[in-house]
Amino acid sequence: MKAYKAKILVIYTGGTIGMVKDPEDGALKPFDFDHLVAQIPELKWLDCQISSISFAQPMDSSNMQPNHWIELVELLEVNHENYDGFVVLHGSDTMSYTASALSFMVRGLAKPIIFTGSQLPIGDLRTDAKENLITAIQIAALHQDGIPVIQEVGLYFEYKLYRANRTTKVSASHFNAFASFNFPALVESGVQLEVNHGYLWRSMLAAPVFHKRLNNKVGLLKLYPGMPQSLVRSVLLEAGLSAVLIESFGAGNAPDAPWLHKLIQEALAQEVLLCHVTQCAGGGVLDDHYQTSIRFNHPEILSGRDLTTEAALAKLMVLLGSEIDPQELRSLWSTSLCGEQNN
Repeated sequence: MKAYKAKILVIYTGGTIGMVKDPEDGALKPFDFDHLVAQIPELKWLDCQISSISFAQPMDSSNMQPNHWIELVELLEVNHENYDGFVVLHGSDTMSYTASALSFMVRGLAKPIIFTGSQLPIGDLRTDAKENLITAIQIAALHQDGIPVIQEVGLYFEYKLYRANRTTKVSASHFNAFASFNFPALVESGVQLEVNHGYLWRSMLAAPVFHKRLNNKVGLLKLYPGMPQSLVRSVLLEAGLSAVLIESFGAGNAPDAPWLHKLIQEALAQEVLLCHVTQCAGGGVLDDHYQTSIRFNHPEILSGRDLTTEAALAKLMVLLGSEIDPQELRSLWSTSLCGEQNN
């Protein structure tokens, strides 16, 4: 019997991982992903079939916007039946935002979508790009009896695969650039790939759903000592905003300044959806734990529990773009849709 070989599609959106130095002027430029295996001969050793496509105009991840998330989802939708897994190459700066968004925009796929990138270009002598790319493909190709082991959106960097919507970038200079403070790694790469099967996500959806409507009219307000009242007003009461995500202190606290609570009440009266998460790297908000809890004073504000800011923003954009009624939106906000939060 012929051994099963997974078919993996590598999608290059841009970023450092796809750069090589021009031998003439030393400038960084994207390499030709049509000849991916030729560029990285080690890929021939992997027991899978690899194809690759690229954004028409690869971009620095700082320029990645929600419309580009939709472009990526469209690529996945067109190709989802032809491949067993996908690897998305992406700049690291906004990778957690895009990867988190994809976890909400592509649900029920039952195949891996693995994001990776690098801190150094693929042509650099000390690059982390080759290991990240090779192992990301290997993880995407993991299967048992032809069924993918990973069936969710993951982010692989420096020997660890994390659930994408649990990640945040923590370093601009170290190879271990990402962390997942509230959820363990799904796979750890050592001498062998060690899969933490008990933490893997399995969707209850019978068929894949591709969400391509987003509402990015979402504001972000990070609380800090000495905030000008005018700044808070400009965010909470910005015309046309559908929602504001508040990064509260610690376990969900906010100053008890009367002017702040008055502005919050004004925003709520204008039917602006207000949600909050902690601005701490780990942990989450504990509703009504302190008298300064923002929900103690304003129970209408939705708790983000242990959501990362990246996941919370993406989830809001997807839910608002779904144009569901407010009660259903509030219910889905509080529900773990793809393992993004602890219930």
